[in-house]
Amino acid sequence: MEFTAQQIAELLHGVVEGNPDVKVTGLSKIEEGTAGSLSFLANPAYAQFIYSTKASIVIINRDFEAEKNIDATLIRVENAYQSFAKLLEVYNTIRRNKSGIDNMSFIDPSAKYGEEIYVGAFSYVGKDVKMGNRVKIYPNSYIGDNCTIGDDTTLFPGVKIYSDCIIGKDVTLHAGVVIGGDGFGFQPNQGNYQKVAQIGNVIIEDHVEIGANSTIDRATLGSTIIRKGVKLDNLIQIAHNVEIGENTVIAAQTGVAGSTKIGKNCMIGGQVGIVGHIQIADGVKIAAQSGVGSSINTPGEILQGSPAFAIGDYKRTYVLFKKLPELEKKISELQKELSELKSTPS
Repeated sequence: MEFTAQQIAELLHGVVEGNPDVKVTGLSKIEEGTAGSLSFLANPAYAQFIYSTKASIVIINRDFEAEKNIDATLIRVENAYQSFAKLLEVYNTIRRNKSGIDNMSFIDPSAKYGEEIYVGAFSYVGKDVKMGNRVKIYPNSYIGDNCTIGDDTTLFPGVKIYSDCIIGKDVTLHAGVVIGGDGFGFQPNQGNYQKVAQIGNVIIEDHVEIGANSTIDRATLGSTIIRKGVKLDNLIQIAHNVEIGENTVIAAQTGVAGSTKIGKNCMIGGQVGIVGHIQIADGVKIAAQSGVGSSINTPGEILQGSPAFAIGDYKRTYVLFKKLPELEKKISELQKELSELKSTPS
């Protein structure tokens, strides 16, 4: 892909300083720029590199004032970081613009699909599946019977969607994601465990992104629901009948046990463990490696620790915790002095 400075400026509503016809074919960090690449400067800490970068084009803020000569062609915009992010999205969209059905894939004759879809080699699309326009299914993926997938959704290599699940529009499922595997339902039975059939499904609403090798279990009855705008990191486990509210974000290696309801706009750190059958209010923030064992009913509360509690109390407690060895030493000294006083004849 090749673009001129003028083409990029028009896309970003920017102004070119230098050669408007200079061309770039790739992107780079400003300190690692090479001829033919485009970079950006937003953080003043990196300003020194704009004078030495080999990048052909650099996006800068409108108010940037150069202290000496700059070799690169500049594009001045309102916000260099946001403009570069927009450019990355455009670049990524073009790069991923695959279409066509590979002859080594399988689509059941009963399946229905829209325009400009892509189905990669060794992928399987089951009976009565419905797929919208511009759906992209990368190689080695599996879509079970009766699934629905909305427009502009992308399944990267090795994604598995079990039967009857519903995936919304503009959803991204990264490599190895499993949607709709059985929930962890077993009941004790004469010294053994008997499996409880999991006959529900998973519903993923629009604009959701799920990271690599994350798993979302189907409901025992009803649906496990991921509401619109949710972003899940890699290696996350969401159990059966969980509901995650709109625009909540969860970092890697977090596990949410069955039937828990998480509100909207929550932020949950990595390696958090959340027990089942509880409620978490809207806007709650849970720090990394916390353990949540009971409902959080106050919207916007911030918690940390295992078991998790209010972050202010946690920080005060942690100050004392760090001093425990010192306090233990003082207590031992006081006990020794007390013993000596008791043994001294009065």
